[in-house]
Amino acid sequence: MNMRALLVGCGAMAAGWARAVTTNPLLSDKLKTGKLTLCGLVDRDANVAAQFARAQNLADIPVFADLETAIAATGPDCVFDVTPPDVRPVVVATALKAGLHVLSEKPMAPDMETARDLCSLATARGRLFAVTQNRRYKSGVRRIEAFVKSGTLGPLTSLHAEFFMGPHFGGFREKMDHVLLLDMAIHHFDAARCMAGAEPLAVLCHETNPEGSWYARGASAAAIFEMSGDVTFTYTGSWCAEGAPTSWDASWRLVGTRGMLTWDGEDAMSATVATGGPAFLRETRTVEVPELKDDRRVQEHASVIADFLQAVETGTPPETVCTDNIHSLAMVFGAIDSARSGRRISLTKD
Repeated sequence: MNMRALLVGCGAMAAGWARAVTTNPLLSDKLKTGKLTLCGLVDRDANVAAQFARAQNLADIPVFADLETAIAATGPDCVFDVTPPDVRPVVVATALKAGLHVLSEKPMAPDMETARDLCSLATARGRLFAVTQNRRYKSGVRRIEAFVKSGTLGPLTSLHAEFFMGPHFGGFREKMDHVLLLDMAIHHFDAARCMAGAEPLAVLCHETNPEGSWYARGASAAAIFEMSGDVTFTYTGSWCAEGAPTSWDASWRLVGTRGMLTWDGEDAMSATVATGGPAFLRETRTVEVPELKDDRRVQEHASVIADFLQAVETGTPPETVCTDNIHSLAMVFGAIDSARSGRRISLTKD
C-alpha cells in the first residue's frame, strides 16, 4: 500500500518528524520504495514552510499556506499534524472530513468535549485518528511494561514519577495556561498507563506557577491518581526547576507486592525483590530487567509513525488510536479541573 502524506505545521516540533521519516530505516526505506511519499508541507506562513523544506532537504516538496488547498492539489491519503494545540481541532476535522487518516501531535484536543467530537468524527468517516505519544515508544517504558506483565514484582500497587526541568522554549508554550499539565505531563501520564497496564479513575491535583517562573501559568504541579486494579500513581513535576534536572522522561519508582523497580528515565534501571522469612526489614535481591529482543517499537517518532502506517494498511487500530489516547487526555484535564476546584475529580472518557 502506497501512502501519500501531508505534513501540516512546520515549526520546531516538525523537525523530529522529518528526521524520523527521512533517516530512520523503519520509514526511510518506505520513502525509497515509494510506499510512503511526503507530498506537501503546510504552514499558515508559507515562508516558514519553505524555510523548513530547505533546512530538512525537502526543497522538492511543494509548500502551502492552506490545508484545503494542499489537499486539493496533492491528493494525500493522510495528514501528519504537527500544529500547536489551539489549531489542532480545525486541522484534524478538515482532514477527516476530506476522507484522510490523521496522525496528530499531542494533546489530541484542547478539551475533552472536542476530543470526543473528533473521535466521533473519525468513527463516522471510517478513518483512523491516532496520536503521537512517542515517549511510550522508548526502550525504558517498554522494558518496564514487559517486566510488570511478567509478575516478578507481584501485583503492582503504586508507581511514582518525578519530573524537574527548566527549558526556556519561548513561543506559545510560555503563554499557555496549565503549560506543564497540558503540554508535557501527558507524556508521563501516558507512560504510566502503558507501564502499569491500568486506567485512570480519579485525580486530586495542586498546580502552581512558582516565583521565578518564566511561564505565564501552571509551570508546576503535583497529582495523585487512582488507577484501576487498586494502583496509585503519584506525579510531581516542574518546568521551571533549574539546577539538577531529571530526564525528560522523568524518574520512576514502581512498587509491587514482592519488590520495586527504579528507573532514572535514561539508562539506569534496577529491580529488587524481597527474599527470606519474616523480618523487620526483609533481605532483598537484585533481579534482571530483561532487554527487549525487538527494537522496532522503541524508536520514538519513527515507531509511532510506522505503527500508524501499518494500522492504516491492516485496519487494526494502533495502541495510540484516539479512542484509547483519550484516557491519557482525561488524566490531563481531570488534573486541571482538580487544580482549579481543589476537589478530587472522577475521570471518564464518556
